[in-house]
Amino acid sequence: MAAPQSPASPLFLREAEIRRGIELMHFGHGRLFDALDARLEAHGLGRAHHRALYFVARQPDLMVSRLLTLLGITKQSLGRVINELAARDMIETRVGRDDRRQRLLRLSPAGIALEGELFEILRARMSAAYVDAGPAAVAGFWLVLEGLVPAADRPMLHMLRG
Repeated sequence: MAAPQSPASPLFLREAEIRRGIELMHFGHGRLFDALDARLEAHGLGRAHHRALYFVARQPDLMVSRLLTLLGITKQSLGRVINELAARDMIETRVGRDDRRQRLLRLSPAGIALEGELFEILRARMSAAYVDAGPAAVAGFWLVLEGLVPAADRPMLHMLRG
């Protein structure tokens, strides 16, 4: 169990408290994903590839246009990521049933295996942190992170719940 933390100051909008939150997010994010970097590098992939694998795993037959919105990257960057994943036989592209112009994405067995392995690394780290923090802190953490997402983009978060 983690060392007890002092509760947040009731003056949580002061510069010192804001800076503490930014620092914790910076270091927490780095430590959460650093274990993935070596695994991705072994496949010649990067974090953009991981994000694509993650969201396609969450929603098989995800439209390319939807993934573009979820990732918030350029069409050119996404095209490069998809092409690289397809070349490594990790993602499959299909045309839409109703609209032949749509491109639908699904993970191949190799993509499912890699995404599952990467998710397990993240799951273990997140689970340990969640256990240390407790349910009320986890709920508060989710609220803070959701508050960082612009209101117009929040429906996208609700769509991912499942």
